[in-house]
Amino acid sequence: MTISTPSPRPHSLAEDGYAISIGCAFIALGLMMLKAANLVTGGMAGIALLLSYLFHWSPATLFLLINIPFFLFAGRAMGVAFGLKTLFANVAIMAVGLAMPAAVQIARISPFFAALFGGSIIGFGILAIARHGAGVGGVGVIALILQRSRGWNAGRTQMLCDIAILLASLPLLSVERFGLSILSAAAINAVLIVNHRPGRYIGH
Repeated sequence: MTISTPSPRPHSLAEDGYAISIGCAFIALGLMMLKAANLVTGGMAGIALLLSYLFHWSPATLFLLINIPFFLFAGRAMGVAFGLKTLFANVAIMAVGLAMPAAVQIARISPFFAALFGGSIIGFGILAIARHGAGVGGVGVIALILQRSRGWNAGRTQMLCDIAILLASLPLLSVERFGLSILSAAAINAVLIVNHRPGRYIGH
């Protein structure tokens, strides 16, 4: 007996908005945890954290600013809807990141916990956003484009880019903090490698 698989149904706009908003909150919280532990990570989050130590700006604000050049690229390469959702996601990350200190104060956090848990929830935030037709810009957009066009695993592609970002942070970090920053990047990419494979997710 043949069991038919139901055709996937596209997400509604409300479902996209909800999931992307939750993903943005995860990313903003993960950035706060890594910042409190004086760590860096991979991707645009890592660049934002790295610059925040140099210029003393909010990493959530820097996350949006450094992604501005990628919005047009995302729209042209992946479609207008993807570009607009990506813009919405980045503005939401900045807004939540700026508002979050009024609701949450991290007085003390284990650097190991921040690296592992903070990195993991950033990964799940990126995953939620990606599964609803958007990206977080920069490295993430490039990784998603290569996955869609070439079938390359998004997590592995991002890991290669992360190595370069982490090496750039080496002069600013102690050996211990550098090692934990590598752990945070690995935690982000492990989520994507395991959960964001072509053909695994049937939602649209």
